[in-house]
Amino acid sequence: MDQQFNRVNVYGALAAGLIAFGFAPILVRFAIDTSPVVLVTYRTVFAALFLLPYWWIKRDPVAHRTIPRVEWFQIVLAGICLGLHFTCWIASLYYTSVASASVLVTVHPILVILVERFLFKRSFAASTWLGVVMAFSGSVLLGISDSQITQSFADPLFGNFLAFSAAAIFVIYLFIGRKIRQKREWIDYVFPVYAVAAATCLVLVLMMGQSLLDISIIGVLVGAGLAFGPQILGHGSMNYAVKFISPTLLSTLILIEPLLASVLAFFIFAELPPIYSILAMVIIMAGIALTWKRKKAVPQS
Repeated sequence: MDQQFNRVNVYGALAAGLIAFGFAPILVRFAIDTSPVVLVTYRTVFAALFLLPYWWIKRDPVAHRTIPRVEWFQIVLAGICLGLHFTCWIASLYYTSVASASVLVTVHPILVILVERFLFKRSFAASTWLGVVMAFSGSVLLGISDSQITQSFADPLFGNFLAFSAAAIFVIYLFIGRKIRQKREWIDYVFPVYAVAAATCLVLVLMMGQSLLDISIIGVLVGAGLAFGPQILGHGSMNYAVKFISPTLLSTLILIEPLLASVLAFFIFAELPPIYSILAMVIIMAGIALTWKRKKAVPQS
């Protein structure tokens, strides 16, 4: 099993992962002429191939043979969710701004609270719910603002919907990872999940009748960059840390992404969001901060 909790290792991995997350939407913009489904397929396939040698060396054959059927089902479900999450998120960047997509895809802390309250019956302070309402209001304002801007985004409302869907799917993926990582080593969970995610994306490409050959050299390089950076370093660091840190804290840490992505988009693409979008992002961030600045939740009696 993984080594005992080591703050330097865990927080160091998360720091590297968060930086990698911030560059994800920037990389996608360099391959904007590539179909999102094709790009995400290259990303997930590259990630699985990059990890294959390490998994082959580090895998635990005994643990692999003793994985219960229900756990295999959970691993497969996590892989499918990850593939759909990547597809929805990358597709959103083709329709809306980097800032909007990056903020909406990271509203999952709000969704995590709702899951904990209604599924796991945990109670929260009034300030927590106020934060939920604030974040939701900011998301609505962001959608309205993006629908009225004159910049050349194909369909901002649809892009925002895709980004939000990616966040919802990510919540399922995160809770499955939390459960399985308590019993399995990092590589024994991550590699099969990434392999299933790659297979999911390959199926989506076939269903949509698209060709994997319809991609430029830059697109292939972006796919490889997304695989190594945001997926292996980013998601990989989360899958490593989720054994030691709660999903709620991890969800909060990921909120650094939209800030970094928006700053990078401004300097690289001169992409400045409208004033109402900036206000909406501030409201969302303030709401999420208020949501997590609370007393420890206690089970209801």
